[in-house]
Amino acid sequence: MTDPNRSVLAAHLRAGLRDLALDLPESSVDHLLQYLALIGQWNRVYNLTAVREPEAMLRQHLLDCLAIVGPLRRALTSGAPRRLLDVGSGAGLPGVVLAICEPAWQVTCVDTVAKKASFIRQVAAELALPNLHAVHQRVEDMPAGSRFDLVTSRAFATLADFVALTRERLTQGGVWVAMKAHLTGDERQGVPTGVDMFHVEPLSVPGLDAARCLVWMRPG
Repeated sequence: MTDPNRSVLAAHLRAGLRDLALDLPESSVDHLLQYLALIGQWNRVYNLTAVREPEAMLRQHLLDCLAIVGPLRRALTSGAPRRLLDVGSGAGLPGVVLAICEPAWQVTCVDTVAKKASFIRQVAAELALPNLHAVHQRVEDMPAGSRFDLVTSRAFATLADFVALTRERLTQGGVWVAMKAHLTGDERQGVPTGVDMFHVEPLSVPGLDAARCLVWMRPG
């Protein structure tokens, strides 16, 4: 990524952060830009994402994930360290973004594709993110003691499958938060009994003219 292009991306990122009313230190902004560059570099060999153009990746990936930081911050208000699990993380979306924005959160990204877990480990090393972890495994096969305060996913599965595969990963009092383009009636009806869908939160992603929402659920 050339320096002029980085300057353009940095300007667009900062404008997006202002639109989201998201206050990040300059070090986090720099880490987000480095992360974007790493996706571009590794994408040539590892095919992490079908989106190739940096400005499109900024809109469709980074800003899309940054849109959930504010809602998660409001939900996780306790000063105690929080443990988050990003299921089917792929290139680390949203897990890497959350780890960059909130160093106090311990973020684990799990994916069944080894090269994607390897990429996330490389990101953690290059950006010096001790709170970011990657696991190459099926989420349902993770050790029984692997429990998290919040389990999230982005374009991973239906809500019914998401809940079924990750139920054993929630701590007592934990919540599921699924990123969705839109929530269909069929998918809403498919949520199993014993699960309370207590909030569907519309999201607005800067520069992206598309429906987005967060679906909040907990064991009922």
